[in-house]
Amino acid sequence: MSRQPVRVATAQSAVSSDVRQNGRHLRLLLEKAASVSARVVHFPEAALSGYVKSQIRAWEDVDWAVVEDELAETAALAGRLGLWAVVGCNHRLVPPWRPQNSLYVISDRGVISARYSKRFCSHSEVTSWYTPGAEPIVFEVDGLKFGCAICIEVCFPELFAEYERLGVHCMLLSSQSDDPVHGLMARAHAATNCYWLSLSTPTACSPRLQSGLVGPDGADVAVCPPGTAELAYGDIDLDCPRFEVALRYARPWRARARSGEIFTERRA
Repeated sequence: MSRQPVRVATAQSAVSSDVRQNGRHLRLLLEKAASVSARVVHFPEAALSGYVKSQIRAWEDVDWAVVEDELAETAALAGRLGLWAVVGCNHRLVPPWRPQNSLYVISDRGVISARYSKRFCSHSEVTSWYTPGAEPIVFEVDGLKFGCAICIEVCFPELFAEYERLGVHCMLLSSQSDDPVHGLMARAHAATNCYWLSLSTPTACSPRLQSGLVGPDGADVAVCPPGTAELAYGDIDLDCPRFEVALRYARPWRARARSGEIFTERRA
């Protein structure tokens, strides 16, 4: 079924220990994305709150009221601009549970419609910093489905295969890594699952790992210049001739192949 393309803006934003500064910066990028008719703006891991071990040294140092205030302002602006925003931000749980490393999904009405929490936390995260999440989330924009993942989860192909089975058209991978291998794995996930993948990293990581949008053929659609606070734009277009083989033939056939049925009935 034909659908209208959905323009995604992948952010390569500057992340600091100043939550107020982060919020102002995110909102400037939202306004910039709206000026080119983006429908979804995707931000890095912990883009609003700052990331542990980098901008945050202890949970006691976090002013959660400021985090919540900046998140509310950002959501309100997304509503006024009529676009969706996926914002990396730590989420406070009731003590004694540690916070979660989350992506807030803000709708074009300015409300938080979903929250994804990192399920495959690193060893230091799960032992000293975070409570892991438990479920995938899928949200829909103009008839197209989006899934979420965070940083080191790129190392777990089963997670990306799960989202393929859930029917996503585009994965949003937020990161704080500067490891170029993560970029290679992200492109591989896009190609093997035949969906678009947006990889959003902070400006500080971009000299080695840039933000950008990858097509369902595993090739770049748009990439941010290294060392800059910028947006990369690309359209999720199911009718794009470039991706006809990946979308119309490869993805349906691979789904049948994974089920095993087409092979079982033909084995000697």
